[in-house]
Amino acid sequence: MKTCFVVMGFGEKTDYQTGRKLNLDASYRNLIKPAVEAAGLQCIRADEIVHAGIIDVPMYEQLLSADVVVADVSTMNPNAFYELGVRHALRPYTTIIVAENELKFPFDVGHLVIRQYKHLGEDIGMSEARRFQGVLSDAIREILAAAEPKEDSPVYTFLRLEPPSRIQEQKEQVTVANPSPASDPVKNETLRMLLDQAELARKNLNWPVAKFLFEQAKDMQRTRAGLYTVDPYILQQLALATYKADGTEAGLIAAREVLRDLSPETSTDAETLGIWGAIHKRLWDKTGDRSALDEAVTAYARGFYIRNDYYNAINFAFLLNVRASVSKGDDAVADRVVANRIRKQTISICQKLLQEPERKPSERYWAMATIAEACYALRQKPEFDAWMATAIATAPESWMVETTRDQLAKLDNLLG
Repeated sequence: MKTCFVVMGFGEKTDYQTGRKLNLDASYRNLIKPAVEAAGLQCIRADEIVHAGIIDVPMYEQLLSADVVVADVSTMNPNAFYELGVRHALRPYTTIIVAENELKFPFDVGHLVIRQYKHLGEDIGMSEARRFQGVLSDAIREILAAAEPKEDSPVYTFLRLEPPSRIQEQKEQVTVANPSPASDPVKNETLRMLLDQAELARKNLNWPVAKFLFEQAKDMQRTRAGLYTVDPYILQQLALATYKADGTEAGLIAAREVLRDLSPETSTDAETLGIWGAIHKRLWDKTGDRSALDEAVTAYARGFYIRNDYYNAINFAFLLNVRASVSKGDDAVADRVVANRIRKQTISICQKLLQEPERKPSERYWAMATIAEACYALRQKPEFDAWMATAIATAPESWMVETTRDQLAKLDNLLG
């Protein structure tokens, strides 16, 4: 059976060009894998490879020997671009590039054929999924059916290199040396399965189980890929689950250590910064350590300016007021002024989000609740009453309203 190796990130990734967060697993499950299988190929992504050694070996083998490679370069994922470059160096044809439609392509791939799809952030619309599946399936069938495949690698096109002559022989050797996942005795312990279970536990707010499963995923990926090459998504989610499962000072410090592998003090990843800020916000609450408060303010500020999102913004504003309450003179005044400016920007961000019809009920609730919190702090009582009433009326789950009320109580105590 012919194989298709899929090059892409997994989990939720931030597109820094647009500030949107995209669920790349939704792209894989709803678009790429169904299209590949409809074209009659076995679909393999890196996290589905069951291998006891270093993941680099089977990954490079797949880039060399797969009949087709589909590379999704959405969010400008550096690993995906690197692996695409390796494939272009190894094979003159049967490589397909795809990306979500708001990606601004770098110069070096701007002249290549890139098939685009529309991503909604958390998911893919049904009609768009059907359309793109057809586009991708047709493309795969076309390149496999061609008597003389058209070169799609710029390396071979521009340098006029001769195609490698031993690809099929090497592929057969790889197949013998590395049996299919179905014959592997640990096939049920694949990384993807662990992540699916961990994400389900997280969704159900079962944080101890989520923490355990993300730890297993981290250990499995390190076993495959070597030390310090764990995907950032796994480390982010493990840090989140660690402090959610244990809110003590020890639990927060443990979560902080998990996140250190992502260099949060210098990171430009808004997700990493949001979690780093949350950890230090809670450390300030537990210990009263001013350095933890300053670190939280800095993290939320960088996250907001990078992604322009309401989550980092509203937390940034709140912590500026916290810091103003323990500062004096011009420092306190400056923090209060900036906090209110950020809240006004936050209201604008949330109002634009609420104009997007595809947003999920939970996203709409948090946007409305955030506007209500900003209005409350700005002493805009009529606006606060209206937004809070609407948020409560549309809340998907009661715990969301309780969380908002707890935050308003903290704000009330802080601002008097």
